[in-house]
Amino acid sequence: MIDPAHLSARFDALFDRLERLLPEPPRPTDWEATAFRWRIRNGRGQLEALHAPHRLDPADLLCLDRQKAEIERNTRQFIAGYGANNLLLWGARGTGKSSLIKAVYNAFKHQGLRLIEVDKEDLKDLPDILDLVRERPERFILFCDDLSFEAGEPGYKALKAALEGSISATPDNLLIYATSNRRHLMPEFQSENRDAHMVDGELHQGEAVEEKISLSDRFGLWVSFHPFTQAQYLTLVRHWCGRLGTAPAQWAPVEQAALQWALRRGSRSGRTAWQFARDWAGRESGSLNQTEIPV
Repeated sequence: MIDPAHLSARFDALFDRLERLLPEPPRPTDWEATAFRWRIRNGRGQLEALHAPHRLDPADLLCLDRQKAEIERNTRQFIAGYGANNLLLWGARGTGKSSLIKAVYNAFKHQGLRLIEVDKEDLKDLPDILDLVRERPERFILFCDDLSFEAGEPGYKALKAALEGSISATPDNLLIYATSNRRHLMPEFQSENRDAHMVDGELHQGEAVEEKISLSDRFGLWVSFHPFTQAQYLTLVRHWCGRLGTAPAQWAPVEQAALQWALRRGSRSGRTAWQFARDWAGRESGSLNQTEIPV
């Protein structure tokens, strides 16, 4: 005869072993935070609060007055509950696209704005994220940085559906802000233009091109970013050197060094100016020769 107590102990031990194999349930979302990142842990996604997000002041983003005004206007309308659009920031690398989104978040977070960062690989979980925030009183920007797709990627269809393509409406308290170096978010090949044809004197793109345009076209606002001129680049160098407390009495050698730095990097951008200013500040603090930049 089987001892019930022994059998119960065996079952308890078995359940304990099974419990250790199962993934932990997702932690409750800390809605007191103002910034979040969507994280996958043990196969389950959850909103992870960021208690020390990157702090950027919009006043530090120079030479972007047009872009800044457009993004701030759209965000202000969104927070007030008025009409606002999903936003695609596209253009040259290092010109302040993602920095501008972070700066706008910092400017409006005390008015109820919240930021959710989602990696491209996790965009397939967009329906779960939308369900989480749908009933919340806050206003959310879902931020996708450096967005681009290759053919067949799962996040492509999820994002396309969230941008006015699903039978389930996107929550009124959420907008999608994305940055990309590509205007249409996907690579464009010369061979695809061969499918273009004329109809009654009008040019109609081929199916492959139309499919790529259809995603970016669902963003209501496009904001373009172009490479900085030499004068703009040097303006940024002066600004960041001043912010780091290393503004010299004579700017000529600093600007010459900054131009050499940009030439080696192959880029005159806000990012390049910031990196040069940090290097200059470090070398000045270390009492190194300020007229030479080590290769």
